[in-house]
Amino acid sequence: MGYEGEYSAKVVEGYIPVTGGKIWYKIVGADKKTPPLLALHGGPGASHDYLEPLEALSDERPVIFYDQLGCGNSDKPSDISLWTIERFVNELEQVRTYLGLDKMHLLGQSWGTMLAVDFMLTKKPKGVMSLILSGPCLSSSRFASDQKVYLLELSDTLQKIISESEVSGCFDSKEYQDAMMAYYKTHVCRLDPWPDCLNRTFEKLGHEVYEQMWGPSEFTITGTLKGYERVNLLKEISVPTLFTCGRYDEATPSTTAYYHSMLPGSEIVIFEGASHEHHLEKIGEYLEVVRSFINKAENK
Repeated sequence: MGYEGEYSAKVVEGYIPVTGGKIWYKIVGADKKTPPLLALHGGPGASHDYLEPLEALSDERPVIFYDQLGCGNSDKPSDISLWTIERFVNELEQVRTYLGLDKMHLLGQSWGTMLAVDFMLTKKPKGVMSLILSGPCLSSSRFASDQKVYLLELSDTLQKIISESEVSGCFDSKEYQDAMMAYYKTHVCRLDPWPDCLNRTFEKLGHEVYEQMWGPSEFTITGTLKGYERVNLLKEISVPTLFTCGRYDEATPSTTAYYHSMLPGSEIVIFEGASHEHHLEKIGEYLEVVRSFINKAENK
C-alpha cells in the first residue's frame, strides 16, 4: 500500500516469503528511479525502527527497510535452527530477488555489518554500488576484548554486579539490568531521553534470536556468532566502502580503524561525542556523510 509520508515520499509495505516464514518490508520513496539504499538492522533480533532517520534520504532515492525473521513485524518461528548467519545471508538474497534490486547501495548497522560483509563475501553480488558499515563488528573476539576494557570504566559496584551475573548465568535481576543500562547510556546511545524509534526497537527485540546467535549479554558471546572473524577477508570486497563509528562506540574507533586499514580504498568517519547509535545522536552529520558517499560512488 502507498501513502505520502513525512518526506513526501511514496511508501510501499508488504511481506516477502523467506526460508522459515514471512518477513515485513517497507520502501520509502518507492517512486524514485535512482538505485535504492537497502538498510540492514542490528541485533541480532532487533527491528528496523531505530534506523528511521534514514528515511530522509528518500528525497533522492528509495530507502528500503525490512525486519529480519524473528523480530519486529516479521514472523517469529520457534525453530532455533533458523538462527544462523548463513540463513540470514540467504534471506537477504531472497529480499533482493523479490524486490528486483539489480543495483543498490547496502548499509549495515552493528550486527547488520556482519550480515552485509558475509553477503558480499559469499554471494559475490553484482550491482552493489557501495557499502556502508556503521558501528561494525567484524571480529567477535576483538569486540569482546573491547567491551572488557569498557567494563573497567564502570564503578566497582557495577563491575561486581556484572561479573557476578556472568559467573552465575543469572541475567534477569534488576541490579544487572540497571548496570547494563549504565553501559548502554555511555556506549550504545548517549541521548537522554532515548528517541522513540530506539525504544520501539528495544521493546520489539527478538530475545531468542539474540541469545541463540550472540549470547545473554554484550559481554558474553556464546552463540553461533562466537567464531565470527572476517578481518582477513575484507580485502576481497571491491566496492566503495565506508566505515563509521562514534567516539564512545562499543564498536571502538581503534577497532573500526583497524577494519578500515584491512580494506584497501575504504573510508572512515568517526563522529565525536557519539556512540553506537551515532546515526541517532548526530542525525544531520550522519545523513550528510552517507548521502555524500553514496552519490560519490554513483558518480564514479
